[in-house]
Amino acid sequence: MKSVLSHTFAALLAALLTFACFKKQVAEMVRNAQQPAYEAAAMKVSQPIPAEEPAIEVEAPEPKTARRTAELPVDFRTVARKATPAVVSVLAYGSSGYRSSAGSGVIISADGYIITNKHVIEDGSRYEVALVDRRKLRAALIGTDDQTDLALLKVEETGLPVLEYGNSDRLEIGEWVMAIGSPFELSSTVTAGIVSAKGRSINILDGAYSVEAFIQTDAAINPGNSGGALVNLEGNLVGINTAIITDSGYSEGYSFAIPANLARKVIADLREFGEVRRGVLGVNIIEITDEAARDLQLPSVEGVLIKDVTRGGSAEGSGLKAGDVIVSVNSVPTRSVPELQELIARFRPGDQVNLEYYRNGRRFRKSGVPLKSLN
Repeated sequence: MKSVLSHTFAALLAALLTFACFKKQVAEMVRNAQQPAYEAAAMKVSQPIPAEEPAIEVEAPEPKTARRTAELPVDFRTVARKATPAVVSVLAYGSSGYRSSAGSGVIISADGYIITNKHVIEDGSRYEVALVDRRKLRAALIGTDDQTDLALLKVEETGLPVLEYGNSDRLEIGEWVMAIGSPFELSSTVTAGIVSAKGRSINILDGAYSVEAFIQTDAAINPGNSGGALVNLEGNLVGINTAIITDSGYSEGYSFAIPANLARKVIADLREFGEVRRGVLGVNIIEITDEAARDLQLPSVEGVLIKDVTRGGSAEGSGLKAGDVIVSVNSVPTRSVPELQELIARFRPGDQVNLEYYRNGRRFRKSGVPLKSLN
């Protein structure tokens, strides 16, 4: 049976709608997921820059010892007590006054800034959030980002509970995580699972510059969980729950969250500028195949192959060439196209990054590569 995709919020309708109507809406949200995307669109840049310092050949790093995770049995009570108060229900209303959708959100500041998914609020003109103490507050929309499916709301309140950001780069496969949200309007629902994979692209976002490098988990996520929190065992925010792969429209163990390190940058931009300002490297990139790894004398089938560089772009100005294989950004491994895209998407124009790459079987480091504007 062909798998299909569904945004997890699935727009919970007004209380007057029957369950059958709600199930029908879920079915309308599903999308085809047969073909994963492997090739990234070229990143547009402008104005050439001078070449930076010469590349320095470096030795391949020693493999790191895996960080120890909690041993079974796992007690999630402390994590739930810490994180649940900062997760809210998000309600969107259309111009007619009827509820158009419902989802979840995460309070990130005591003065009322709240993260959610764009698809949770995009059909609304008025917004409301319900706190864990059952208070309901009007919310203003600060900004949205199509490329990551994130949105920022603001309520006029102080002293709110806050969920602190964790480092999503440190998550490891097999590590325990907890999902918190309002599936089917069941507020403060907590589920748990493990990190199944990282850097997943499932083709749910449109646009040449969309960023999909999801954290995959088997924590139960259902309609209404979108915009809610994925937290680690320290009770810190490591992801924003966004999507599921499903045949039924409900959780089947394939859940996807936007990494917190990416969300943090996008939300900071929305808060400061009302829009997202993206730096780009100026490369067209593709996945490494086993055959290409052998031809390029790589030690493993990891990294991202530069297919070509944009004329006058950051990569060209820094001496990168077609055929180079990028293996890390700021010492964070780039095992796939989505991972490289997500890492670069964390930076603004003018920011500098450090790259490690292979050329002709030798490993090099390039420091201080300045990123340019998307436009």
